[in-house]
Amino acid sequence: MQFEGIYTPVVTPHNEDHSINETAFAAVIEDLIASGVHGLIIAGTTGEYYAQSVEERFHLMLLAKEIIGTRLPMIVGTGAIRTDDAIAFATEAKRIGADALLVTTPPYAYPTGREIALHALAVDRAADLPVMLYNYPGRMSVNMDEETLDRLGRSPNFCAIKESSGDPNRLHMLARDYPHIQLSCGMDDQALEFFAWGARSWVCAGSNFAPEAHIALYRACALEGDFTKGRRIMTAMLPLMRVLEQGGKFVQCIKHGVTLRGIDCGPPRRPLQPLNKDDKRELAEVIRTMNKAIALIEGEAS
Repeated sequence: MQFEGIYTPVVTPHNEDHSINETAFAAVIEDLIASGVHGLIIAGTTGEYYAQSVEERFHLMLLAKEIIGTRLPMIVGTGAIRTDDAIAFATEAKRIGADALLVTTPPYAYPTGREIALHALAVDRAADLPVMLYNYPGRMSVNMDEETLDRLGRSPNFCAIKESSGDPNRLHMLARDYPHIQLSCGMDDQALEFFAWGARSWVCAGSNFAPEAHIALYRACALEGDFTKGRRIMTAMLPLMRVLEQGGKFVQCIKHGVTLRGIDCGPPRRPLQPLNKDDKRELAEVIRTMNKAIALIEGEAS
């Protein structure tokens, strides 16, 4: 499977009682499809999978598939501490017709490179679907190191990696030593660097509420090869990325950004709490400023 373009890890809207708002969930997916993103990820971190029951995760992946149909590739996250649970999510994703899996390092368990590889290979054997690996040591505490990647080379299904370490040396190593694994940007403020090193896709939570901006950067860098224009677009986006990453309010900002777009996403699930008024005001202003700047850049090029 070729991963090309903008892949959005879809938020999970909630009602005020924290139950899933299925109407808003469908509206988010329809808005993303209409906006031109290239694929959708269900049960990513942005979707708050860690705060959902097994039954809710099964239900959401089925609901998403019914809404998406065959209009876009649908990737399902298998994140879990226990390998058996990850296998269960992968098997269900296969059954309902998912196009690929997102396989991350089991959190909290602190596995070795060999153990990470054995975990991923077990998921692969159970589902036999294309896999995008997800390396996020900031949340999982361990890297998918060379031993992991070498062991996973035994299966052609491991065809991409979302790299979220933030380490430029990791980016260089992946591009140089593992060219058979498609490189996908998982560190938003390094998107320009990823595209310069050959990445053809970007998994970006901010595209839930700003798909046009993310598509503009992808188009400039990956399709047009215009890195001068890309730097201007990235310059306009950096203030938003700083707001999203500061203060541990990432999911809350993404959900409020979607609400500002006209689809009420409701609160995050506890223990997370909604943004306060000042945070909401700052996010709204940063989004307005970014959209205005990128519209001007895009207008100059048309």
